[in-house]
Amino acid sequence: MDEGNCSSFTQFVFVGITNNPGMKVTLFTMFLVVYFINLLANLGMIILIRMDSQLHTPVYYFLSHLSFCDLCYSTAIGPKMLVDIFAKNKSIPFSGCTLQFFVSCAFVDSECLLLAVMAFDRYKAISNPLVYAVSMSNRVCSGLMTGVYMVGIAGALVHTTLAFRLCFCGSNEINHFFCDLPPLFLLSCSDTQINELVIFTIFGFIELSSVSGVLVSYCYIILSVMRIRSVEGRFKAFSTCTSHLAAVAIFQGTLLFTYFRPSSSYSLDQDKMTSLFYTLVSPMLNPLIYSLRNQDVKQALEKLKTKTCF
Repeated sequence: MDEGNCSSFTQFVFVGITNNPGMKVTLFTMFLVVYFINLLANLGMIILIRMDSQLHTPVYYFLSHLSFCDLCYSTAIGPKMLVDIFAKNKSIPFSGCTLQFFVSCAFVDSECLLLAVMAFDRYKAISNPLVYAVSMSNRVCSGLMTGVYMVGIAGALVHTTLAFRLCFCGSNEINHFFCDLPPLFLLSCSDTQINELVIFTIFGFIELSSVSGVLVSYCYIILSVMRIRSVEGRFKAFSTCTSHLAAVAIFQGTLLFTYFRPSSSYSLDQDKMTSLFYTLVSPMLNPLIYSLRNQDVKQALEKLKTKTCF
């Protein structure tokens, strides 16, 4: 495409979730409640883990970072989406679109890898609990999290640089409620094959690393659990993994469906629904999943209530 025919957009305009006036109040109320619970639950989880010394262990260290990732990418998207439901002008500056995509991409990619790290942590805790504290020391945990964030940020930088250097022409209307790659590619006059190849290469690598890391860790966990003689011991070991498995299934399942289905079956309306799930609903569910059946978190909450009352 000749660069002279490119439009120099200063802003994009979102189509939004729906243009049906009858649905707007219902959707706004529903997603406002979801985002509020998301904000309260994840922020509360981070504060609780920082305040209670009993939760200063590797599993809760990683859980606090999971809440941080959930909070960051949902906040990059959620408030703007809620405002746009009733806004007449649903525009976002070009730089704002770039920043929104970068932040959401960086923390989504980081969460993918973090879920694999959490599976590895569960393997270490179950396979050899006597040396768990040594093998998952503060230094090891910090190193793992540094690697997770570095890969997430590097991947987001590559995607952001390639996407926002594309030539955009014609309409500046994004048929979505946030800046994401598939709807942006539809506005481009440039050849997006390289971008699509990079998505499958980088995001495919992150997904493959994450999913394979989880699967391998749980294969070793199953082998370790099978060596436990008592049924009660086996059940207790498996029960520590159920919350993590639920979080992996919800998050990874939605991402794989959104970005790795054939282009022939791609639908922007369908994409909006699945994107809503992983950008708002999944971040809300994670802290609830980890807290409802977790005795340590419940005890920490009780202690906090006691301190607050007195």
